[in-house]
Amino acid sequence: MAVDVTPDALTPADPVRSVSARHFVRLKLRVTANSTRGQRWRVILFVVGLVFALWFTGVGFFLLAGPGLADAPEFAVLAAGFGGGLLLLGWALLPLVFFGVDETLDPARFALLPLTRRTLVGGLFAAALVSLPALATLLATSGLVVTAWLTGGWAAGLVEMVGVVAGLLLCVAASRALTSAFASMLRSRRVRDLAAVLLAVLAALLGPVQLAVVAAAERADWERLAGVARVVGWTPFGAPWTVGIDVAEGRAWAVPVKLLIAVATIVALLAWWSRSLESAMVGASGAGPAPARSAAARGAAVEQLFPKAVGWARRDRFGALVARECRYWWRDARRRANLITLGVVGVFVPLMVNLGGSGFGADGPGFDVSPLVVTFSLLFVGVLASLTLANQFGFDGSAYAANVVAGVPGRVELQARMAAFSIYVVPILLGISVVVALVLGQPAWLGLAAGTLLGTYGVGLAVNLFVSVLGAYALPETSNPFAVNTGAGVAKSFLSLLSMVGAAAASVPLVLGAALGGTVWLWLALPVGLAYGVGAALLGAYLAGDVLDRRMPELLTSITPRR
Repeated sequence: MAVDVTPDALTPADPVRSVSARHFVRLKLRVTANSTRGQRWRVILFVVGLVFALWFTGVGFFLLAGPGLADAPEFAVLAAGFGGGLLLLGWALLPLVFFGVDETLDPARFALLPLTRRTLVGGLFAAALVSLPALATLLATSGLVVTAWLTGGWAAGLVEMVGVVAGLLLCVAASRALTSAFASMLRSRRVRDLAAVLLAVLAALLGPVQLAVVAAAERADWERLAGVARVVGWTPFGAPWTVGIDVAEGRAWAVPVKLLIAVATIVALLAWWSRSLESAMVGASGAGPAPARSAAARGAAVEQLFPKAVGWARRDRFGALVARECRYWWRDARRRANLITLGVVGVFVPLMVNLGGSGFGADGPGFDVSPLVVTFSLLFVGVLASLTLANQFGFDGSAYAANVVAGVPGRVELQARMAAFSIYVVPILLGISVVVALVLGQPAWLGLAAGTLLGTYGVGLAVNLFVSVLGAYALPETSNPFAVNTGAGVAKSFLSLLSMVGAAAASVPLVLGAALGGTVWLWLALPVGLAYGVGAALLGAYLAGDVLDRRMPELLTSITPRR
């Protein structure tokens, strides 16, 4: 959609001054409205997203307003410091590992327009504030205004209002700057692996921090926690959220200093975003035309298209699809980020679930190590491993038209995609099995861990094949690997929840085997889980392939980005 800027408005004497942030906001609202026109499923997903936003708003509001409503001012700094800090971390990291960033106004579409970087960043920043997550965050954090008002009077409440607005601006700026900068780094293949690993590890650290906070809360060491919260309040993570609490506690002198910290951080983030945004708009230059090659050279080139990992594949349609998908999973930044996240989360979740208690003391959170608990924790990992295929056709976009024209059978298509994806995922799952068994000190449970992961992974593949055919959605044509179209963030989370619930329900036989099989199940888990997973995956490809044959045109329409 063209920018709502007429030629008359862009006069030769002053080509960009008439463009302001309101034009970007109006454009985003118009694009959002047009994207739902004639798309009933988009309207439904928007309503679902609105329900989730209202739920988050209500829960967050009462948690942050709790110290004031319960007349417990000693907990106010805890709610402001830790609550605001976790909220900022969520805005910065969750779009990278799960939800994605709304790219309704793709910056690349403004590359040829006479807009300065300041105008573009300001307009895109204003448009980013017009969203359900921003509105939900503003309403939820208004609970801090209630707490400050009830504990320190109207002056503290008014100051906290300013802090809440500054905190929202900081959250949006951090989210945009981090995702844009990380997307730019991923364009360089030499730093893609390192950047993605560091980001995934940073995201995985949220779990240990959360467990540490829960353990400290159960030991009721509130004075120490309050001291930590006050320290956080002097960092960008907590500075804007704690200004009203400072007024209530008689430290009004801290307000201008903390607001200065917040404003300086916002300016620095916007400057960082501006630099990465410009590089993302420039794009990579293409290479010149390839010289003509002989028939022998072309034959050798065909062999080079098959990576060593799929050298076993036959040289036919199935093998070609497997080779292509293998290369895409290794070279596509979006797909590679999912694989790295799986490797980190796959090790972190089982270990934290099974070692949570021993890691934080006898009275800390956690569970006794047992085959049943290990099965439950690995069930989540196996289901998560297959979740990436829930929108596997969305990665292709309009390029899937080549498969439609070629008349690739649905079963061949799905089997090839499963095989290519499994070439990367199965070694990761086996590595997770070894790490979990060794760290838990139970090498005999290696078969249990591997069988559970392979079984739940196969069941998840069967479920996600249907989801990918029936619930596919378009991804934006942008260099940002974490970008999603309008409403696609809700679609992604809803489809993820649906596929995870379905795969978990289909994995119940493995849980029953761990609960009732006793010692025998430690030996049967691997062969039974492998057979169950492979059988479920093949059956899912067989049935979903028929559905794909009937829905190819509709699928192509749903995954083609709308301009």
